[in-house]
Amino acid sequence: MLKFKKKEVTVNSIKTEMKEKGVYLITLNRPKVLNSLNKEIIDELLEVFDKAYSDQSIRTIVLTGEGRGFCSGADLAGGGWPSDPNWSPGESTANAMEIGFNPLVRKIVNCPKPVVNAINGIAAGGGVGLALCGDLILAADTAKFKLVFGPQLGIIPDVGASWLVPNLLGRAKANGMALLGEDISAAQAEAWGLIWKVVPEKELLSEACSLAGKMADGAITGLKAIVKAHDNALQVSLSDQLDYERDTQRVLCDGEVFKEGVQAFLEKRKPNFRDIEEV
Repeated sequence: MLKFKKKEVTVNSIKTEMKEKGVYLITLNRPKVLNSLNKEIIDELLEVFDKAYSDQSIRTIVLTGEGRGFCSGADLAGGGWPSDPNWSPGESTANAMEIGFNPLVRKIVNCPKPVVNAINGIAAGGGVGLALCGDLILAADTAKFKLVFGPQLGIIPDVGASWLVPNLLGRAKANGMALLGEDISAAQAEAWGLIWKVVPEKELLSEACSLAGKMADGAITGLKAIVKAHDNALQVSLSDQLDYERDTQRVLCDGEVFKEGVQAFLEKRKPNFRDIEEV
């Protein structure tokens, strides 16, 4: 089992650090291969996200990469996934997706704490999916996004990219990215609405941790409910979404967090969610 302390911890393929205000920094740590995803790094990410789910001291998460790249996607040279000699390449790939890549995307997307992804360099292939599955996406001005699946390998985008990119950009731009495989700069990604914000490379991590710290002072359950509401809205009609809003507010407005927010508003003070909310 991994052991965590209130300081930076290096595990084989990732680094973790508890920052101020309950911000948990997770850094992909395979810089020599642009933080490509093999079984080891995915297993470790799943384990540290499990910790983030259950550790009350962790209120928000920042995910970034070490070195000049955020993530270059799947490690095609040494993935380390279990296989069977009788399996075809497609069967082996599907197995790795079933037991590794897909659980990781679900683990991050369903995390009960807000996740800020700080894209420090190239995000290519499955790295694009990993980059976009956070709740708030920042990118260094030197970052790039590149969907190489079709032009280079003749396959579809995965690690969630085939859902995230068209839902964020629409069909036309998603097709352009995936069919051509061209570099999309951080500035272009921001202009298109693929990410929230571009910041200077030297300020990326401090800005990501600052925004994560700001959210850490907020109502974590409410913030994540917002993300879930937006995800739901991408799949239903306006009428269905109105029903979703009604049902969600029925639950949230009966909670202690809402009561504290209303009381703080009436008393003209900042709400104190930390002392009344379990996360």
